Amino acid sequence: MNELSGHFVGQEHRLPVRIYWEDTDGSGIVYHARFLHFAERARTEVLRQLGIQQQDMLQDTGISFVLRRLTADYRAPARLDDLLEVRTRATRLSAVTLEMEQEIWRDRQCLTVIAVQLVCINRAGRPVRLPAAVKTAIDRAIGAKPALADA
Repeated sequence: MNELSGHFVGQEHRLPVRIYWEDTDGSGIVYHARFLHFAERARTEVLRQLGIQQQDMLQDTGISFVLRRLTADYRAPARLDDLLEVRTRATRLSAVTLEMEQEIWRDRQCLTVIAVQLVCINRAGRPVRLPAAVKTAIDRAIGAKPALADA
């Protein structure tokens, strides 16, 4: 497995991220928007490891994921050269939306908690049902618990 793609621990995906100069402000502290970049990268890797290639999905079906809602709770800063871990897990799956919670950790300290809601849309920008194969892959990854069933 490619270490850049991270790995699953149970139903949680973990992606390592190293902090470089480009991620920081003049004082060596990570700029807040970079946390959103790390989270986006981790969500992409989760889907990739589930066999969902977003470019193929768009090309084959005209359907893509877009971010509808995001909240971020910044609890502590990250700094130059830190090795972080982005932990991602699905919290709710419906016919059209996928909700995920992401935490960014340094060692045993949670630095940021991000909650996102993704929506499946067609090329016209209208909400549509997730393709069956995509929904099945995500269901498998999250354990298909009743609380995560179609809403």
